[in-house]
Amino acid sequence: MNESLLILTALRIEELALRRPGGTRVLRTGMGPDRARIAAARALASSAPAIAVAGLCAGVDPALRAGDVVCATELVDENGGRTAVPGSSLLVAALRRRGLRVHVGPLLSARRILGPAERRDLLGVLAVDMESAWLAAGAGDRPFAVARVVADAAGRRLTDPRMAIAGARALRSLHTVGEALAEWSELAGPRTVLLAGPRSFCAGVERAIDIVELALRQRGAPIYVRKQIVHNEHVVADLEARGAVFVEELDEVPEGATVVFSAHGVSPAVRNDAMTRGLDVIDATCPLVGKVHAEARRFAADGKTIFLVGHAGHEEVEGTQGEAPETITLIESIRDVATLEVADPANVAYLTQTTLAIDETGEIVDAIRARFPALRGPASDDICYATSNRQHAVKAIAREAEVVIVAGSQTSSNSKRLVEAAEREGARAYLVDDETDLDVAWLRGAATIGITAGASAPEWVVDRLVTALGSLGPLAVEERTQTTEAVRFRLPREVAAT
Repeated sequence: MNESLLILTALRIEELALRRPGGTRVLRTGMGPDRARIAAARALASSAPAIAVAGLCAGVDPALRAGDVVCATELVDENGGRTAVPGSSLLVAALRRRGLRVHVGPLLSARRILGPAERRDLLGVLAVDMESAWLAAGAGDRPFAVARVVADAAGRRLTDPRMAIAGARALRSLHTVGEALAEWSELAGPRTVLLAGPRSFCAGVERAIDIVELALRQRGAPIYVRKQIVHNEHVVADLEARGAVFVEELDEVPEGATVVFSAHGVSPAVRNDAMTRGLDVIDATCPLVGKVHAEARRFAADGKTIFLVGHAGHEEVEGTQGEAPETITLIESIRDVATLEVADPANVAYLTQTTLAIDETGEIVDAIRARFPALRGPASDDICYATSNRQHAVKAIAREAEVVIVAGSQTSSNSKRLVEAAEREGARAYLVDDETDLDVAWLRGAATIGITAGASAPEWVVDRLVTALGSLGPLAVEERTQTTEAVRFRLPREVAAT
């Protein structure tokens, strides 16, 4: 039988939980570093195309419970040696799909069993075992992953009578880990990655992030931000760690405090509220969103009925509607056009959200114009340059790739539109916050994978996606740049260098 996966585990009971039919072989290593080194040499000589370490571990992080899985992205030994394990990240989504609680981060390998008090003093690791750091050498240059299941949570002793129940729960989870590892190992092999260009941050996003960072540096924490400064979970979490406080509405901001308006813009009512409450306002509205607001005011002043193409509830749309609430009608799809009724069909105009799909928006505008031939539009396209550029770039790689991965958060409109654009070109496309959302099931049968990032997603997410995919085998990475962006926006005077 040809092996597709070799799993290394310390104990007989772990071996029994991991054993499964097919091309998976489980090698029992014994406990501790000395036995682990011997087992690593045996693994290095094996013909299995993928190697994994699996078994039980002891929790260090108090958030870990018995039965939780630790996907180790880094192995740390007692001497401070560190081994990166990017392949473990590709197990996370597969394990969660199977109903398991999964944690991602460093794992410490100790020379002996550590009690609760000793584990409490450990910093910067999620859990501890006695073999993984020394078994890593057995992988060589083959795909390698480490998944450990928590048997004793932080603060729990092995002699605790509840350990029997915890152990049974952990072994059930370990059996499921074996299933996910088998699925992961089937993908071992060479691939090509096509990187769409341009991708990641646009000028408006860079400006908004810079504004918050400068405000924190110049004025100190806390700096309040109304809504998410940009729609990306990583960006928000990073700024929160530095002292930014994100709020939904201004009544959560103390009087006299500094508040930043997000890149998506706000309505005049919000501005007036901030002024009434004496807040120190820094406006991070993207200048291209500000352009749409100005067009709304101009059309409203001319007495026109304004059709706003966009998504209900999106902050950008709410801000634009607030400029002329009595004269703006929201259109979300082409179906809405058939029911439009206006007092003066000869005096109508349209605007669009800046982050929409180019093709779909064009169809909607054409349908509006077919009903109202006198329709006026903005002097230049409202869909911003960054949205257009990223959609053209993702379409180009989607024509060559079986699968396209879009880095971006579920709250990001422009990122979702990239998924749709790739799907229209015939590729399977998925939106992920980072590599831990990447489900190995999506990659089955895909020799060429396209990657891009929404305008609010950091470039380092793309880097980690590439690294994770490279952990499955040889990876050829090709940049496919459609255009180069050189747009820069000035900072507002409140934070600009004097």
